Amino acid sequence: MPHDVNLVATIAVGFVLASIFGYLADRLRLPALVGYLVAGIFIGPFTPGFVADADMAGQLAEIGIVLLMFGVGLHFSASDLLAVRGVVVAGALGQILLATLLGFGLCWLWGWNAGHGIVFGLCISVASTVVLLKALEERNLLQSTQGRVAVGWLIVEDLAMVLALVLLPVFAESMGGHAEAGSETSSAPITLTILLTLTKVAGFALIAALIGPRIVPWILIKVARTGSRELFTLSVLALALGIAFGSAAAFGVSFALGAFFAGVIMGESQLSHRAAANSLPLQDAFSVLFFVSIGMLFEPAILVEKPLEVLAVVAVIALGKPIGAFLLILALRYPVRLALGIAAGIAQIGEFSFILAGLGAAYGLVTKEGQSLILAAALLAITINPLAFATAEALERWISGRFPRWSANFGRRRERVLAVELDRIQAQAKKRDHEQARKITEFIETFPLFKAINVDDQEELLLLFVPKAASPGDRIVRIREKGDAMYFVVSGTVEVDVNGAAVQLGAGSFFGEMALLTGDPRTADVTAVDYCNFLVLSRRDFRLFMSRHPAVRAAVQAMAEERLAMNRAAVNSSEYHDERLDQGAAATDR
Repeated sequence: MPHDVNLVATIAVGFVLASIFGYLADRLRLPALVGYLVAGIFIGPFTPGFVADADMAGQLAEIGIVLLMFGVGLHFSASDLLAVRGVVVAGALGQILLATLLGFGLCWLWGWNAGHGIVFGLCISVASTVVLLKALEERNLLQSTQGRVAVGWLIVEDLAMVLALVLLPVFAESMGGHAEAGSETSSAPITLTILLTLTKVAGFALIAALIGPRIVPWILIKVARTGSRELFTLSVLALALGIAFGSAAAFGVSFALGAFFAGVIMGESQLSHRAAANSLPLQDAFSVLFFVSIGMLFEPAILVEKPLEVLAVVAVIALGKPIGAFLLILALRYPVRLALGIAAGIAQIGEFSFILAGLGAAYGLVTKEGQSLILAAALLAITINPLAFATAEALERWISGRFPRWSANFGRRRERVLAVELDRIQAQAKKRDHEQARKITEFIETFPLFKAINVDDQEELLLLFVPKAASPGDRIVRIREKGDAMYFVVSGTVEVDVNGAAVQLGAGSFFGEMALLTGDPRTADVTAVDYCNFLVLSRRDFRLFMSRHPAVRAAVQAMAEERLAMNRAAVNSSEYHDERLDQGAAATDR
Protein backbone atom coordinates (compact mmCIF):
# COMPACT_ATOMS: atom_id res chain seq x y z
CA MET A 1 0.00 0.00 0.00
CA PRO A 2 1.55 3.35 -1.02
CA HIS A 3 2.10 5.81 1.79
CA ASP A 4 3.91 9.05 2.50
CA VAL A 5 7.39 8.56 3.97
CA ASN A 6 8.50 12.20 4.11
CA LEU A 7 8.64 12.17 7.90
CA VAL A 8 10.66 8.95 8.04
CA ALA A 9 12.99 10.14 5.26
CA THR A 10 13.59 13.50 6.96
CA ILE A 11 14.38 11.90 10.32
CA ALA A 12 16.50 9.09 8.84
CA VAL A 13 18.62 11.25 6.54
CA GLY A 14 18.89 13.98 9.17
CA PHE A 15 20.16 11.55 11.81
CA VAL A 16 22.59 9.82 9.42
CA LEU A 17 24.19 13.03 8.18
CA ALA A 18 24.15 14.61 11.65
CA SER A 19 26.02 11.62 13.08
CA ILE A 20 28.61 11.72 10.28
CA PHE A 21 29.26 15.47 10.38
CA GLY A 22 28.97 15.55 14.18
CA TYR A 23 31.73 12.94 14.38
CA LEU A 24 33.90 14.85 11.92
CA ALA A 25 33.39 18.07 13.90
CA ASP A 26 34.43 16.31 17.09
CA ARG A 27 37.56 14.94 15.40
CA LEU A 28 38.41 18.51 14.41
CA ARG A 29 37.96 19.52 18.09
CA LEU A 30 34.82 21.49 17.28
CA PRO A 31 31.45 21.23 19.03
CA ALA A 32 29.23 18.58 17.45
CA LEU A 33 26.67 21.37 17.01
CA VAL A 34 28.71 22.59 14.01
CA GLY A 35 28.30 19.16 12.39
CA TYR A 36 24.54 19.16 12.95
CA LEU A 37 24.18 22.56 11.29
CA VAL A 38 26.31 21.41 8.32
CA ALA A 39 24.11 18.31 8.01
CA GLY A 40 21.09 20.60 7.71
CA ILE A 41 22.82 22.62 5.01
CA PHE A 42 23.41 19.45 2.98
CA ILE A 43 19.71 18.43 3.03
CA GLY A 44 18.39 21.98 2.63
CA PRO A 45 16.85 23.44 -0.51
CA PHE A 46 19.94 25.52 -1.33
CA THR A 47 22.31 22.58 -1.95
CA PRO A 48 22.08 19.82 -4.60
CA GLY A 49 20.98 16.28 -3.77
CA PHE A 50 18.32 15.08 -1.35
CA VAL A 51 16.05 17.85 -0.05
CA ALA A 52 14.23 17.14 3.21
CA ASP A 53 10.65 18.23 3.84
CA ALA A 54 11.02 21.70 5.36
CA ASP A 55 7.55 21.65 6.97
CA MET A 56 8.21 18.31 8.64
CA ALA A 57 11.62 19.50 9.80
CA GLY A 58 10.03 22.66 11.22
CA GLN A 59 7.55 20.66 13.32
CA LEU A 60 10.31 18.37 14.57
CA ALA A 61 12.32 21.47 15.41
CA GLU A 62 9.38 22.76 17.47
CA ILE A 63 9.56 19.60 19.61
CA GLY A 64 13.31 20.14 19.86
CA ILE A 65 12.73 23.69 21.13
CA VAL A 66 10.27 22.46 23.76
CA LEU A 67 12.69 19.81 25.01
CA LEU A 68 15.63 22.24 24.97
CA MET A 69 13.66 24.69 27.09
CA PHE A 70 12.54 21.87 29.36
CA GLY A 71 16.20 20.96 29.89
CA VAL A 72 17.08 24.60 30.66
CA GLY A 73 14.33 24.72 33.28
CA LEU A 74 15.24 21.33 34.74
CA HIS A 75 18.82 22.46 35.39
CA PHE A 76 17.83 25.94 36.56
CA SER A 77 19.23 26.59 40.03
CA ALA A 78 17.77 29.59 41.84
CA SER A 79 20.33 29.28 44.64
CA ASP A 80 23.29 29.32 42.24
CA LEU A 81 21.81 32.29 40.41
CA LEU A 82 21.28 34.23 43.64
CA ALA A 83 24.84 33.49 44.72
CA VAL A 84 26.35 35.07 41.58
CA ARG A 85 23.67 37.73 41.05
CA GLY A 86 26.11 40.54 41.86
CA VAL A 87 28.06 39.92 38.70
CA VAL A 88 25.75 38.05 36.31
CA VAL A 89 22.55 40.12 36.46
CA ALA A 90 24.09 43.51 35.73
CA GLY A 91 26.82 41.99 33.56
CA ALA A 92 24.61 39.78 31.38
CA LEU A 93 21.85 42.37 30.93
CA GLY A 94 24.42 45.06 30.17
CA GLN A 95 26.15 42.83 27.66
CA ILE A 96 22.82 41.97 25.97
CA LEU A 97 22.05 45.69 25.67
CA LEU A 98 25.50 46.47 24.26
CA ALA A 99 25.45 43.59 21.75
CA THR A 100 21.92 44.50 20.66
CA LEU A 101 23.03 48.08 20.04
CA LEU A 102 26.02 46.87 18.00
CA GLY A 103 23.76 44.59 15.95
CA PHE A 104 21.26 47.42 15.53
CA GLY A 105 24.09 49.65 14.33
CA LEU A 106 25.09 47.13 11.65
CA CYS A 107 21.49 46.87 10.44
CA TRP A 108 21.23 50.66 10.32
CA LEU A 109 24.34 50.77 8.11
CA TRP A 110 22.75 48.18 5.83
CA GLY A 111 19.55 50.18 5.56
CA TRP A 112 17.29 47.83 7.54
CA ASN A 113 14.41 49.26 9.58
CA ALA A 114 14.52 49.62 13.37
CA GLY A 115 12.40 46.55 14.12
CA HIS A 116 14.64 44.29 12.06
CA GLY A 117 17.69 45.83 13.73
CA ILE A 118 16.43 45.23 17.28
CA VAL A 119 15.51 41.58 16.67
CA PHE A 120 18.75 40.95 14.78
CA GLY A 121 20.74 42.55 17.61
CA LEU A 122 18.96 40.40 20.20
CA CYS A 123 19.70 37.27 18.13
CA ILE A 124 23.44 37.87 18.21
CA SER A 125 23.52 38.98 21.85
CA VAL A 126 22.98 35.60 23.54
CA ALA A 127 25.53 32.77 23.70
CA SER A 128 24.93 29.04 23.33
CA THR A 129 24.59 27.10 26.59
CA VAL A 130 25.50 23.86 24.78
CA VAL A 131 28.76 25.27 23.41
CA LEU A 132 29.75 26.95 26.68
CA LEU A 133 29.12 23.85 28.82
CA LYS A 134 31.19 21.72 26.45
CA ALA A 135 34.06 24.24 26.55
CA LEU A 136 33.97 24.38 30.37
CA GLU A 137 33.85 20.58 30.67
CA GLU A 138 36.85 20.18 28.35
CA ARG A 139 38.86 22.58 30.54
CA ASN A 140 37.60 21.06 33.81
CA LEU A 141 36.16 24.45 34.83
CA LEU A 142 32.48 23.58 35.23
CA GLN A 143 32.59 23.43 39.06
CA SER A 144 35.07 26.30 39.43
CA THR A 145 34.04 29.83 40.39
CA GLN A 146 34.57 30.93 36.79
CA GLY A 147 32.46 28.05 35.47
CA ARG A 148 29.57 28.63 37.85
CA VAL A 149 29.55 32.37 37.15
CA ALA A 150 29.52 31.58 33.41
CA VAL A 151 26.56 29.21 33.85
CA GLY A 152 24.73 31.87 35.91
CA TRP A 153 25.49 34.41 33.17
CA LEU A 154 23.92 32.10 30.58
CA ILE A 155 20.87 31.54 32.80
CA VAL A 156 20.26 35.30 32.95
CA GLU A 157 20.67 35.50 29.17
CA ASP A 158 18.26 32.59 28.71
CA LEU A 159 15.69 34.19 31.01
CA ALA A 160 16.01 37.46 29.10
CA MET A 161 15.42 35.59 25.84
CA VAL A 162 12.39 33.84 27.33
CA LEU A 163 10.98 37.30 28.09
CA ALA A 164 11.83 38.38 24.54
CA LEU A 165 9.95 35.38 23.14
CA VAL A 166 6.93 36.38 25.20
CA LEU A 167 6.97 40.06 24.24
CA LEU A 168 8.01 39.84 20.58
CA PRO A 169 4.52 38.85 19.31
CA VAL A 170 3.06 41.81 21.25
CA PHE A 171 5.44 44.36 19.74
CA ALA A 172 5.71 42.79 16.27
CA GLU A 173 3.35 45.11 14.42
CA SER A 174 4.55 48.27 16.15
CA MET A 175 8.13 47.31 15.15
CA GLY A 176 7.23 47.06 11.47
CA GLY A 177 6.32 43.39 11.34
CA HIS A 178 2.99 41.66 10.97
CA ALA A 179 0.78 39.23 12.86
CA GLU A 180 1.71 35.57 12.63
CA ALA A 181 0.03 33.70 9.81
CA GLY A 182 -3.34 32.37 10.93
CA SER A 183 -3.63 34.68 13.95
CA GLU A 184 -6.03 37.56 14.42
CA THR A 185 -4.78 41.12 14.50
CA SER A 186 -5.54 42.85 17.80
CA SER A 187 -7.07 46.34 17.70
CA ALA A 188 -6.41 46.98 21.41
CA PRO A 189 -3.88 49.65 22.43
CA ILE A 190 -0.31 48.36 22.71
CA THR A 191 -0.15 49.16 26.44
CA LEU A 192 -3.28 47.11 27.12
CA THR A 193 -1.94 44.26 25.00
CA ILE A 194 1.35 44.24 26.90
CA LEU A 195 -0.44 44.29 30.26
CA LEU A 196 -2.74 41.47 29.13
CA THR A 197 0.21 39.36 27.95
CA LEU A 198 2.20 39.92 31.13
CA THR A 199 -0.91 39.17 33.22
CA LYS A 200 -1.36 35.85 31.41
CA VAL A 201 2.29 34.97 31.93
CA ALA A 202 2.12 36.01 35.59
CA GLY A 203 -1.06 33.96 36.06
CA PHE A 204 0.52 30.92 34.51
CA ALA A 205 3.70 31.38 36.56
CA LEU A 206 1.65 31.76 39.77
CA ILE A 207 -0.37 28.61 39.12
CA ALA A 208 2.79 26.74 38.17
CA ALA A 209 4.57 27.91 41.33
CA LEU A 210 1.67 27.13 43.69
CA ILE A 211 0.22 23.94 42.23
CA GLY A 212 3.09 22.48 40.21
CA PRO A 213 5.48 21.63 43.10
CA ARG A 214 2.64 19.76 44.82
CA ILE A 215 1.25 17.83 41.87
CA VAL A 216 4.24 17.10 39.61
CA PRO A 217 6.51 15.48 42.27
CA TRP A 218 3.50 13.49 43.54
CA ILE A 219 2.85 12.17 40.02
CA LEU A 220 6.52 11.31 39.51
CA ILE A 221 6.71 9.42 42.82
CA LYS A 222 3.53 7.48 42.03
CA VAL A 223 4.86 6.52 38.60
CA ALA A 224 8.35 5.71 39.96
CA ARG A 225 6.74 3.32 42.44
CA THR A 226 5.44 1.22 39.56
CA GLY A 227 9.04 0.28 38.82
CA SER A 228 8.52 0.78 35.07
CA ARG A 229 11.35 2.79 33.53
CA GLU A 230 9.55 3.32 30.23
CA LEU A 231 6.43 4.55 32.05
CA PHE A 232 8.54 6.95 34.12
CA THR A 233 10.25 8.32 30.99
CA LEU A 234 6.89 8.61 29.24
CA SER A 235 5.43 10.46 32.23
CA VAL A 236 8.35 12.93 32.29
CA LEU A 237 7.88 13.71 28.60
CA ALA A 238 4.09 13.83 28.95
CA LEU A 239 4.40 16.37 31.75
CA ALA A 240 6.90 18.46 29.78
CA LEU A 241 4.91 18.49 26.54
CA GLY A 242 1.54 18.55 28.31
CA ILE A 243 2.38 21.61 30.42
CA ALA A 244 3.87 23.30 27.35
CA PHE A 245 0.74 22.64 25.26
CA GLY A 246 -1.63 23.45 28.12
CA SER A 247 0.08 26.74 28.85
CA ALA A 248 -0.17 27.73 25.18
CA ALA A 249 -3.84 26.72 24.94
CA ALA A 250 -5.03 28.15 28.26
CA PHE A 251 -2.82 31.19 28.75
CA GLY A 252 -1.65 32.01 25.26
CA VAL A 253 2.03 31.81 26.22
CA SER A 254 4.58 30.09 24.01
CA PHE A 255 5.38 26.37 24.07
CA ALA A 256 8.94 27.33 24.98
CA LEU A 257 7.90 29.23 28.12
CA GLY A 258 5.55 26.45 29.22
CA ALA A 259 8.30 23.86 28.77
CA PHE A 260 10.74 26.02 30.75
CA PHE A 261 8.33 26.22 33.70
CA ALA A 262 7.68 22.47 33.43
CA GLY A 263 11.42 21.91 33.83
CA VAL A 264 11.65 24.32 36.78
CA ILE A 265 8.74 22.59 38.54
CA MET A 266 10.15 19.12 37.92
CA GLY A 267 13.56 20.26 39.12
CA GLU A 268 12.07 20.67 42.61
CA SER A 269 11.29 16.95 42.82
CA GLN A 270 13.62 14.51 44.55
CA LEU A 271 13.45 12.54 41.30
CA SER A 272 14.72 15.44 39.17
CA HIS A 273 18.07 13.77 38.51
CA ARG A 274 16.33 10.66 37.21
CA ALA A 275 13.89 12.76 35.17
CA ALA A 276 16.85 14.52 33.57
CA ALA A 277 18.69 11.26 32.87
CA ASN A 278 15.64 9.52 31.40
CA SER A 279 14.55 12.43 29.20
CA LEU A 280 18.07 13.23 27.99
CA PRO A 281 18.22 10.73 25.07
CA LEU A 282 15.00 12.01 23.51
CA GLN A 283 15.97 15.59 24.31
CA ASP A 284 19.31 15.07 22.56
CA ALA A 285 17.68 13.42 19.56
CA PHE A 286 15.15 16.19 18.93
CA SER A 287 17.75 18.85 19.69
CA VAL A 288 19.84 17.40 16.87
CA LEU A 289 16.83 17.62 14.55
CA PHE A 290 16.33 21.22 15.70
CA PHE A 291 19.87 22.17 14.67
CA VAL A 292 19.53 20.22 11.42
CA SER A 293 16.32 22.11 10.59
CA ILE A 294 18.11 25.41 11.31
CA GLY A 295 20.91 24.39 8.94
CA MET A 296 18.32 23.82 6.20
CA LEU A 297 17.52 27.55 6.27
CA PHE A 298 21.10 28.52 5.45
CA GLU A 299 21.97 29.80 1.97
CA PRO A 300 25.69 29.10 1.36
CA ALA A 301 25.63 31.78 -1.32
CA ILE A 302 25.54 34.39 1.46
CA LEU A 303 29.26 33.73 2.08
CA VAL A 304 30.04 34.75 -1.51
CA GLU A 305 27.45 37.48 -1.97
CA LYS A 306 27.80 39.21 1.43
CA PRO A 307 31.24 38.30 2.82
CA LEU A 308 31.80 41.68 4.48
CA GLU A 309 28.41 41.54 6.24
CA VAL A 310 29.18 38.03 7.54
CA LEU A 311 32.58 39.15 8.83
CA ALA A 312 31.00 42.21 10.46
CA VAL A 313 28.51 40.02 12.36
CA VAL A 314 31.29 37.63 13.38
CA ALA A 315 33.32 40.61 14.62
CA VAL A 316 30.43 41.76 16.83
CA ILE A 317 30.01 38.24 18.24
CA ALA A 318 33.67 37.31 18.65
CA LEU A 319 35.06 40.75 19.56
CA GLY A 320 32.32 43.24 20.48
CA LYS A 321 30.47 40.98 22.93
CA PRO A 322 33.61 39.71 24.74
CA ILE A 323 35.17 43.17 25.04
CA GLY A 324 31.90 44.59 26.37
CA ALA A 325 31.53 41.77 28.91
CA PHE A 326 35.18 42.13 29.98
CA LEU A 327 34.80 45.87 30.65
CA LEU A 328 31.47 45.39 32.45
CA ILE A 329 32.91 42.77 34.82
CA LEU A 330 35.91 44.97 35.57
CA ALA A 331 33.54 47.90 36.20
CA LEU A 332 31.76 45.70 38.75
CA ARG A 333 35.21 45.23 40.38
CA TYR A 334 35.65 41.52 39.80
CA PRO A 335 39.04 39.93 38.95
CA VAL A 336 40.66 40.07 35.52
CA ARG A 337 40.86 36.28 35.33
CA LEU A 338 37.09 35.96 35.80
CA ALA A 339 36.38 38.72 33.28
CA LEU A 340 38.57 37.08 30.62
CA GLY A 341 37.04 33.65 31.20
CA ILE A 342 33.47 34.93 30.84
CA ALA A 343 34.41 37.00 27.80
CA ALA A 344 35.86 33.95 26.03
CA GLY A 345 32.85 31.78 26.90
CA ILE A 346 30.25 34.11 25.40
CA ALA A 347 32.13 34.79 22.15
CA GLN A 348 29.62 32.69 20.19
CA ILE A 349 25.88 32.33 19.61
CA GLY A 350 23.62 29.30 19.46
CA GLU A 351 20.22 27.78 20.11
CA PHE A 352 18.35 30.80 21.48
CA SER A 353 19.61 32.89 18.59
CA PHE A 354 18.01 30.43 16.19
CA ILE A 355 14.77 30.21 18.20
CA LEU A 356 14.41 34.00 18.31
CA ALA A 357 15.33 34.34 14.63
CA GLY A 358 12.68 31.76 13.72
CA LEU A 359 10.04 33.63 15.72
CA GLY A 360 11.18 36.92 14.20
CA ALA A 361 10.83 35.44 10.71
CA ALA A 362 7.27 34.29 11.53
CA TYR A 363 6.37 37.92 12.35
CA GLY A 364 8.24 39.47 9.42
CA LEU A 365 11.03 40.92 11.57
CA VAL A 366 13.88 38.72 10.29
CA THR A 367 14.45 38.21 6.58
CA LYS A 368 15.88 35.13 4.89
CA GLU A 369 19.09 37.11 4.46
CA GLY A 370 19.10 37.91 8.17
CA GLN A 371 18.63 34.24 9.11
CA SER A 372 21.47 33.24 6.80
CA LEU A 373 23.75 35.91 8.27
CA ILE A 374 22.96 34.71 11.81
CA LEU A 375 23.60 31.08 10.89
CA ALA A 376 26.81 31.82 8.99
CA ALA A 377 28.11 33.95 11.86
CA ALA A 378 27.13 31.25 14.37
CA LEU A 379 29.05 28.58 12.45
CA LEU A 380 32.17 30.72 12.21
CA ALA A 381 31.99 31.99 15.81
CA ILE A 382 31.54 28.49 17.25
CA THR A 383 34.38 27.21 15.08
CA ILE A 384 36.84 29.84 16.33
CA ASN A 385 35.60 29.82 19.95
CA PRO A 386 38.53 27.65 21.16
CA LEU A 387 40.79 30.44 19.87
CA ALA A 388 38.94 32.88 22.16
CA PHE A 389 39.83 30.75 25.21
CA ALA A 390 43.47 30.51 24.09
CA THR A 391 43.58 34.29 23.61
CA ALA A 392 42.05 34.86 27.05
CA GLU A 393 44.69 32.63 28.67
CA ALA A 394 47.49 34.46 26.83
CA LEU A 395 46.09 37.86 27.86
CA GLU A 396 45.85 36.74 31.48
CA ARG A 397 49.53 35.72 31.45
CA TRP A 398 50.53 39.01 29.81
CA ILE A 399 48.56 41.15 32.29
CA SER A 400 49.89 39.16 35.24
CA GLY A 401 53.44 39.68 33.99
CA ARG A 402 53.02 43.35 33.12
CA PHE A 403 50.89 44.42 36.11
CA PRO A 404 51.45 41.72 38.74
CA ARG A 405 50.30 43.63 41.82
CA TRP A 406 47.21 45.10 40.19
CA SER A 407 46.09 41.81 38.60
CA ALA A 408 46.64 39.94 41.88
CA ASN A 409 44.71 42.41 44.06
CA PHE A 410 42.02 43.82 41.78
CA GLY A 411 38.61 42.32 42.70
CA ARG A 412 40.15 39.83 45.13
CA ARG A 413 37.77 40.67 47.98
CA ARG A 414 34.65 40.26 45.82
CA GLU A 415 36.01 37.04 44.38
CA ARG A 416 36.65 35.70 47.88
CA VAL A 417 33.09 36.52 49.01
CA LEU A 418 31.72 34.96 45.83
CA ALA A 419 33.80 31.80 46.29
CA VAL A 420 32.64 31.42 49.91
CA GLU A 421 28.98 31.71 48.89
CA LEU A 422 29.38 29.22 46.04
CA ASP A 423 31.22 26.80 48.32
CA ARG A 424 28.37 27.07 50.82
CA ILE A 425 25.77 26.24 48.17
CA GLN A 426 27.90 23.41 46.82
CA ALA A 427 28.29 22.05 50.35
CA GLN A 428 24.52 22.10 50.80
CA ALA A 429 24.04 20.21 47.54
CA LYS A 430 26.66 17.67 48.56
CA LYS A 431 25.00 17.35 51.94
CA ARG A 432 21.66 16.52 50.28
CA ASP A 433 23.33 13.96 48.03
CA HIS A 434 25.25 12.56 50.99
CA GLU A 435 22.05 12.31 53.02
CA GLN A 436 20.38 10.31 50.26
CA ALA A 437 23.47 8.10 49.92
CA ARG A 438 23.57 7.66 53.71
CA LYS A 439 19.95 6.54 53.76
CA ILE A 440 20.65 3.96 51.09
CA THR A 441 23.84 2.81 52.85
CA GLU A 442 22.07 2.44 56.19
CA PHE A 443 19.21 0.65 54.50
CA ILE A 444 21.54 -1.85 52.83
CA GLU A 445 23.54 -2.34 56.01
CA THR A 446 20.31 -3.03 57.91
CA PHE A 447 18.89 -5.27 55.19
CA PRO A 448 21.78 -6.96 53.30
CA LEU A 449 19.12 -8.79 51.33
CA PHE A 450 18.95 -5.82 48.90
CA LYS A 451 22.69 -5.35 48.45
CA ALA A 452 22.78 -7.01 45.03
CA ILE A 453 20.37 -4.59 43.33
CA ASN A 454 21.69 -1.41 41.72
CA VAL A 455 21.51 2.09 43.18
CA ASP A 456 18.57 3.24 41.03
CA ASP A 457 16.50 0.26 42.15
CA GLN A 458 17.52 0.88 45.75
CA GLU A 459 16.20 4.45 45.46
CA GLU A 460 13.03 3.09 43.88
CA LEU A 461 12.64 0.62 46.75
CA LEU A 462 12.90 3.44 49.28
CA LEU A 463 10.03 5.15 47.46
CA LEU A 464 7.93 1.99 47.75
CA PHE A 465 8.30 1.77 51.52
CA VAL A 466 5.86 3.48 53.86
CA PRO A 467 7.30 4.28 57.32
CA LYS A 468 5.33 3.12 60.37
CA ALA A 469 5.94 3.22 64.13
CA ALA A 470 4.64 1.16 67.05
CA SER A 471 4.72 1.47 70.85
CA PRO A 472 5.39 -1.35 73.34
CA GLY A 473 2.45 -3.76 73.46
CA ASP A 474 0.98 -2.70 70.09
CA ARG A 475 -0.33 -5.66 68.06
CA ILE A 476 1.11 -5.21 64.57
CA VAL A 477 -0.09 -8.43 62.92
CA ARG A 478 -2.92 -10.70 64.08
CA ILE A 479 -3.18 -14.41 63.40
CA ARG A 480 -5.69 -15.51 60.73
CA GLU A 481 -6.15 -12.00 59.33
CA LYS A 482 -5.54 -11.35 55.63
CA GLY A 483 -1.96 -10.33 54.87
CA ASP A 484 -1.77 -7.01 53.07
CA ALA A 485 1.85 -5.95 53.71
CA MET A 486 5.36 -7.07 54.63
CA TYR A 487 7.22 -5.38 57.51
CA PHE A 488 10.94 -4.57 57.76
CA VAL A 489 12.18 -3.78 61.27
CA VAL A 490 14.39 -0.67 61.23
CA SER A 491 14.71 -0.35 65.00
CA GLY A 492 13.24 -1.97 68.09
CA THR A 493 12.16 -5.55 68.80
CA VAL A 494 8.98 -7.47 68.03
CA GLU A 495 7.73 -10.79 69.37
CA VAL A 496 6.28 -13.39 67.02
CA ASP A 497 3.86 -15.77 68.73
CA VAL A 498 3.19 -19.02 66.85
CA ASN A 499 0.82 -21.23 68.86
CA GLY A 500 2.41 -20.18 72.10
CA ALA A 501 6.01 -20.43 70.85
CA ALA A 502 7.52 -16.93 71.07
CA VAL A 503 10.40 -15.69 68.85
CA GLN A 504 11.87 -12.21 69.03
CA LEU A 505 13.01 -10.30 65.93
CA GLY A 506 15.22 -7.19 66.00
CA ALA A 507 16.47 -4.55 63.56
CA GLY A 508 17.30 -5.99 60.13
CA SER A 509 14.58 -8.64 60.35
CA PHE A 510 11.34 -8.81 58.44
CA PHE A 511 8.00 -10.53 58.89
CA GLY A 512 4.67 -10.86 57.13
CA GLU A 513 6.19 -12.18 53.93
CA MET A 514 4.57 -15.63 54.11
CA ALA A 515 1.04 -14.34 53.68
CA LEU A 516 2.17 -12.32 50.62
CA LEU A 517 4.02 -15.28 49.07
CA THR A 518 1.28 -17.87 49.60
CA GLY A 519 -1.87 -15.77 49.83
CA ASP A 520 -2.83 -17.60 53.04
CA PRO A 521 -4.01 -15.80 56.21
CA ARG A 522 -1.48 -14.72 58.84
CA THR A 523 -0.05 -17.62 60.83
CA ALA A 524 1.18 -15.70 63.87
CA ASP A 525 0.62 -12.74 66.16
CA VAL A 526 3.34 -10.06 66.11
CA THR A 527 3.57 -7.61 69.00
CA ALA A 528 5.96 -4.71 69.62
CA VAL A 529 8.22 -5.37 72.61
CA ASP A 530 9.54 -1.79 72.72
CA TYR A 531 9.33 1.32 70.55
CA CYS A 532 9.68 0.15 66.93
CA ASN A 533 10.11 1.71 63.50
CA PHE A 534 9.18 -0.22 60.39
CA LEU A 535 9.32 0.11 56.63
CA VAL A 536 6.13 -1.36 55.20
CA LEU A 537 5.86 -2.82 51.71
CA SER A 538 2.28 -3.26 50.50
CA ARG A 539 1.08 -6.44 48.76
CA ARG A 540 0.92 -4.75 45.35
CA ASP A 541 4.34 -3.12 45.65
CA PHE A 542 5.80 -6.35 47.03
CA ARG A 543 4.65 -8.35 44.02
CA LEU A 544 5.74 -5.67 41.57
CA PHE A 545 9.22 -5.29 43.03
CA MET A 546 9.77 -9.03 43.51
CA SER A 547 8.69 -9.75 39.92
CA ARG A 548 11.44 -7.41 38.71
CA HIS A 549 14.02 -8.91 41.06
CA PRO A 550 13.63 -12.70 41.07
CA ALA A 551 16.89 -13.16 43.02
CA VAL A 552 15.51 -11.08 45.90
CA ARG A 553 12.22 -12.97 45.75
CA ALA A 554 14.07 -16.29 45.88
CA ALA A 555 16.05 -15.12 48.91
CA VAL A 556 12.90 -13.94 50.69
CA GLN A 557 11.14 -17.19 49.87
CA ALA A 558 14.08 -19.27 51.11
CA MET A 559 14.20 -17.35 54.38
CA ALA A 560 10.42 -17.63 54.73
CA GLU A 561 10.54 -21.42 54.21
CA GLU A 562 13.37 -21.69 56.72
CA ARG A 563 11.39 -19.67 59.24
CA LEU A 564 8.27 -21.79 58.55
CA ALA A 565 10.25 -24.95 59.23
CA MET A 566 11.53 -23.49 62.50
CA ASN A 567 8.00 -22.51 63.48
CA ARG A 568 6.74 -26.01 62.75
CA ALA A 569 9.57 -27.49 64.77
CA ALA A 570 8.74 -25.16 67.65
CA VAL A 571 5.06 -26.09 67.45
CA ASN A 572 5.86 -29.83 67.31
CA SER A 573 8.21 -29.47 70.27
CA SER A 574 5.51 -27.63 72.19
CA GLU A 575 2.93 -30.29 71.34
CA TYR A 576 5.35 -33.07 72.37
CA HIS A 577 6.04 -31.26 75.65
CA ASP A 578 2.31 -30.83 76.30
CA GLU A 579 1.72 -34.52 75.55
CA ARG A 580 4.40 -35.61 78.06
CA LEU A 581 2.85 -33.34 80.67
CA ASP A 582 -0.55 -34.89 80.04
CA GLN A 583 0.92 -38.41 80.38
CA GLY A 584 2.63 -37.43 83.66
CA ALA A 585 -0.59 -36.01 85.02
CA ALA A 586 -2.47 -39.23 84.11
CA ALA A 587 0.15 -41.39 85.87
CA THR A 588 -0.13 -39.24 88.99
CA ASP A 589 -3.92 -39.65 89.01
CA ARG A 590 -3.45 -43.40 89.00
